[in-house]
Amino acid sequence: MTIGVLGLQGAVREHVRSLDRLGAPTRVVKSTVDLDGLSGLVLPGGESTAIALLGENGVFDRLRQLVAEGLPMFGTCAGMVLLARDVQGRALPHLGAIDIAVARNASGRQVHSFEATLRIDEIGDDVPAVFIRAPYITRVGAGARILARHDGVPVMAVGGRILVASFHPELTEDLRVHRYFVETICGLRREGERG
Repeated sequence: MTIGVLGLQGAVREHVRSLDRLGAPTRVVKSTVDLDGLSGLVLPGGESTAIALLGENGVFDRLRQLVAEGLPMFGTCAGMVLLARDVQGRALPHLGAIDIAVARNASGRQVHSFEATLRIDEIGDDVPAVFIRAPYITRVGAGARILARHDGVPVMAVGGRILVASFHPELTEDLRVHRYFVETICGLRREGERG
């Protein structure tokens, strides 16, 4: 019952810390071998062009296989771009794991980063969210459902066993989004939450 965190770049430590606080065993994933035996996988944000380098060590092909096998996955920011079916703008490899289209960096440049409080279905009315060069969801297919919006724009969705968010829940102290992934998407029981 281990949750992997793709460890190539981005807020890897922060995701591991959030999962650890929930009592969920974690493993940082850097190769195809690290993907074996996982109960779920977090794909952190970061530079989506760098994440596209996954193909060089075979991780991308293995991720595609795990999507087909139904491994629960949670993509934040650039991780959402990687999991989307369609990506607007620059052509990048993506997994097509959830029937959404996304626009990269839709919230603006790094200097336009901001924090907001979101109402997220099934999670809460007051969830803090950090947006950094965030992609936005521009289309939601029949197999996906919007969980949250910011200023009317979809910023979080779920489809089957795939959860995606435009924002970075790992950069806050609030554990509810990670708890939702672990308990609802992965269906795991945790050892015990730590403060």
